[in-house]
Amino acid sequence: MSSSQALDPQEAARNALAQSRSRQLLDAAARLMEREGSEAVSMQALATEAGVSVGLIYRYFGNKDDVLLAVITDVLDAFSAKVPIAVAEAGEDPVRKLAAAFTAYCHVIDEHRHAAVLTYRESKSLDEEGRARIKQLEVETSQPLRDALHDGVAAGRLTAADPDLVAYNLLLLAHAWALKHWYFERTMTLERYIQAQLGLTLRGVISPKSRRSYADLLEP
Repeated sequence: MSSSQALDPQEAARNALAQSRSRQLLDAAARLMEREGSEAVSMQALATEAGVSVGLIYRYFGNKDDVLLAVITDVLDAFSAKVPIAVAEAGEDPVRKLAAAFTAYCHVIDEHRHAAVLTYRESKSLDEEGRARIKQLEVETSQPLRDALHDGVAAGRLTAADPDLVAYNLLLLAHAWALKHWYFERTMTLERYIQAQLGLTLRGVISPKSRRSYADLLEP
């Protein structure tokens, strides 16, 4: 990038501040809405939770519905950003790609636990357009799981009769880390949870001839 194209330092600082403020507001909104429910949350309550003025919130969001939609789509955007990178780093083996995708999903869920719970509890509060957007994003962000499963079946390494069903089972298992975190955290770390759930799933779909190659993933 030439010096003429480089971002002005002041503009870069403003962008960084805006991103930081947006993150602060989304995290505060997720915590507050999970605790109180979206219907009971006012913009003033959100301002208090985030430690900012109400006027600042309106610089980022038009109303409370916009806040709820942003909180939910934030999780899906994180999937879109992080899962493909993890899959690409896993190499060409479809089973390794599947494991990397599931691991990345779980890490995103762990980072956005409050928002993940809201996805299930509060998405019904969105208008029709908002719900349609959420559904479309969910289909798009689950694509790496489906691709890896279909590729694994084609390569003879997986025997899943319905790869799409297995993909959504894995997606639900990732979300379960947030939905039942109060229970799972008593006995296991996130990494242990990932290993256990991945092994449980793969033992049901991996072909017998491939088991030795993926012994590390099949451990209980």
